[in-house]
This record gives sequence, C-alpha cells and structure tokens, in this order.
Amino acid sequence: MGDLVNLNRARKARARSRARAEGDANAARFGRSRAERLAEATRAAREAARLDGHRRGAAGRDVPAAPAPGEGGGAGPRPDGDGWADR
Repeated sequence: MGDLVNLNRARKARARSRARAEGDANAARFGRSRAERLAEATRAAREAARLDGHRRGAAGRDVPAAPAPGEGGGAGPRPDGDGWADR
C-alpha cells in the first residue's frame, strides 16, 4: 500500500515552489545592473527604429502621431447621429 500524503502539506509545497519560480523569474527580470538595463533599453530602441524604418508608406513623409488616450481623436459619437453616415 502507498504512503499517506497530507494533501494540505502537498498543496502548500506546490504553492511554495511556484512562488520560488516566480521570484526567480522576477529576480532575473528586475535584478539587473544599471549597465544591463541601459544595454537592454538601447537594444530595444535600436530594434524599434529598425522596425519603423521598414514601415510601408512612411518614407520621406511626416506621419502624424496618434493622440494619447483622453486627448480626443477617438471614435466617439458624431454630431450627425450614429457616426457612420459620412464614411
């Protein structure tokens, strides 16, 4: 016959191991030196610039930036009714 297992202890041990794994992941993500964070930011900026350079239809033209949330420009109701009449 098998050994008796305290289910409460098994559940708590499983929760502890998950918390440990999450803590290790956070330590790897946030526990970096300043140089490592700057290198990561530089790499991300370089990749974003490279991606923007490959954008279709934006060569040589100024593309207007999208308005920030709450600054208007959204798809709110229009004065003419349902908002789809002129489209």
